[in-house]
Amino acid sequence: MTRTLLSALALSTALAAPAGALDLSKMSTEEKAAFGEAVKDYLMQNPEVLVEAINVLEERQQAAAVENDKTLVDTNAKDIFEDGFSWIGGNPQGDVTIVEFMDYKCTYCKKAFPEVEDLLKKDGNIRLIVKEFPILSQQSELGARFAVATKQVAGDAAYKTVHDALIGMRGDISLEGLKRLAADNKFDADAIIKKMNTEEVTAVLRANHQLAERMNISGTPTFIIGNEMLRGYAPEEAMAKIVAEQRG
Repeated sequence: MTRTLLSALALSTALAAPAGALDLSKMSTEEKAAFGEAVKDYLMQNPEVLVEAINVLEERQQAAAVENDKTLVDTNAKDIFEDGFSWIGGNPQGDVTIVEFMDYKCTYCKKAFPEVEDLLKKDGNIRLIVKEFPILSQQSELGARFAVATKQVAGDAAYKTVHDALIGMRGDISLEGLKRLAADNKFDADAIIKKMNTEEVTAVLRANHQLAERMNISGTPTFIIGNEMLRGYAPEEAMAKIVAEQRG
């Protein structure tokens, strides 16, 4: 019997053996060495087996990650979908909810914004929840505090106006610029600026950061669509596909 055939038989036996059937502890030192050399020889001559094994491993890891994310969503559902303070847009009675953790200085959040807006418009039955999650810079924090303060002082419509303006802003976010933004839209700039550093605003951002930590969210944008998590930017078509899958 050739060495290659012996190697193949050794490897196939190892892969096909039920758990516990291949007991290396019962092999002698010489048998272990021979077995190891046979497997090594086979893999060196058939490296595609390693590629196949790696692909299977990655698929299993991805599937496990998806299931873990679903468990995280289920465990934290109330704080995700019913926190009582996040802005809700789209169709508030929609049959599928999209939650977005976002940062006003995030390039990919800015890229995703018009695609999410277009998806909401085309579908008409999606509920959107925005989670202010400033993580990139002090300007991110400044913008998020201003947006949350605007909602608390002037209401949901004012928040939407400010949110859209900030996500579309290409320059720096500054206190003077935020004052102008409020004044241009006839909001009470002084009241909003005064509100920004209060505990009421801080509590919202703190809750969002704590939720993100529990959800293992460390980047923006992160989307939760139904019970599925989408970590990072995805084009409108990909989000629409997940929405359709959520509807069954």
